[in-house]
Amino acid sequence: MRLEGIHHVTAITGNAPANVAFYTGVLGLRLVAKSVNQDDPTVYHLFYSDEVGSAGADITFFEYPGAPPGRAGGGMVHRVVWRVASPAAIDFWEDRLSALDDAHVIRAGDALQFSDPEGLRHELVVSDRDGTLSARHPEIPAEHALRGFDGVRMYTLRPDHSARMLVELMGAAELGDGVFELRGERRGGTIAFDPVPEKRGLQGGGTVHHVALGTTAEQHPEWERWLRASGVQTSGIVDRHYFHSIYYREPGGILYEIADDAPGFTVDGTVEELGTKIILPPWYEPQREQIEAQLTPLPDPRAGWASA
Repeated sequence: MRLEGIHHVTAITGNAPANVAFYTGVLGLRLVAKSVNQDDPTVYHLFYSDEVGSAGADITFFEYPGAPPGRAGGGMVHRVVWRVASPAAIDFWEDRLSALDDAHVIRAGDALQFSDPEGLRHELVVSDRDGTLSARHPEIPAEHALRGFDGVRMYTLRPDHSARMLVELMGAAELGDGVFELRGERRGGTIAFDPVPEKRGLQGGGTVHHVALGTTAEQHPEWERWLRASGVQTSGIVDRHYFHSIYYREPGGILYEIADDAPGFTVDGTVEELGTKIILPPWYEPQREQIEAQLTPLPDPRAGWASA
């Protein structure tokens, strides 16, 4: 069994409209699903990805309206790393993001760091590995679009134990300098550990809740059996409507998820319909009227594209 790198990253926002505006309007990702947090259906769960909602390009957000800003600390992901195709793409994004007031852009060679409006840090790196997982946007040339995840950077409270779990239990290859690669037959991605900052982490707007690692629908139950047999306490297999999940916390405090690749975001409709309406898992459909009444209205970010 091999894990296929990063399946998705789930973070927290306190402002869904601003979140949609940044991730679709600025970064050019596609809003592929407007759903709800299955553990708290009074709040949004927003999914952004490539044009068809592929695993490996999917960043998601729970919205807790008015949530105060958080701070990454021990046991948390502090940076999401994306791929772009070329140094010219880095130039494009440096110009585009530097025009924002609060992006805090830092360039180092062919890598570019920046923040979303709530402080979540991102990085762009040049890579031609594993194909292109990109969305369309009228302001972003296709050759400069984001191409999916390269990896994540974390603060672990127990680096030796975290590394041992990655290598011995999860099949990662150690690349050196605290960087590990998880690579399957189709994709791969990295997990990197950085020194823990002095200030304690605070969960809130602009922080990562968990990182999901990818596998196939066939291998997903095998991972549950393997983790349990190895003494890891898990959530068991949870049906997330678009995929199935196994949650567990690693020794350094980071919450991992292993997510499979089925049935995907088109379980509710066609590719053309992705992100255009609020999608509820079947078990919440009887409560649709009450649930929608509590959610902030969000327009379709692509409305008007044809006329434009």
